[in-house]
Amino acid sequence: MIDWLDWGYFGIFLLMVLENVIPPVPSEVIMSVGGIAAGQGKMNFAFLVAAGTLGCAVGNLFWWEIGRRYGYERLKPMVDRWGRWLTMDWEDVERLRSFFDRWGGATVFVFRFMPIGRTVISIPAGLLHMPFWRFVAYTTAGSLVWNTILVGVGFWLGTNFETIDHWIAPGVTAIIVLALLAYVWRIATWKPRARR
Repeated sequence: MIDWLDWGYFGIFLLMVLENVIPPVPSEVIMSVGGIAAGQGKMNFAFLVAAGTLGCAVGNLFWWEIGRRYGYERLKPMVDRWGRWLTMDWEDVERLRSFFDRWGGATVFVFRFMPIGRTVISIPAGLLHMPFWRFVAYTTAGSLVWNTILVGVGFWLGTNFETIDHWIAPGVTAIIVLALLAYVWRIATWKPRARR
């Protein structure tokens, strides 16, 4: 088993904080391998999920706070200058704010299940001033479901990381490739509002 499991629940917590501050650290690996340990009786399933979920909540607060301090109003010069690469006008930002005012909590919750965007969604939540406790509640709820699934997969497969990686890695890779292709297509076809 991987050495960081020797750190126990604190190691899981710390790695999940890092996973949300430095997105390339994969939660799929951390929590699934933890699930293997739980399946072998080396860790408690509920404590493992709790440690991972707490780590997610704390890690996501890092990006939420950066977004909150920056504030969406200060985005306007960047959107005006780089709108082509962001594929948005300022009117799109205003529409996004209206959407977030109404559906921000559900959006944060759903994004906790996305292989990409799971951490990034914390930035617009902060930029658009989602209230602290609302953000924490939806982040914790979504992370709890996601971590329970990942630990359950490890617990169920229960033998080795290669088995889990065989099932999870292709799906994650496919979603990332599709997202990149969608972004390239959007850049190629996007026109500023003034030219529409």
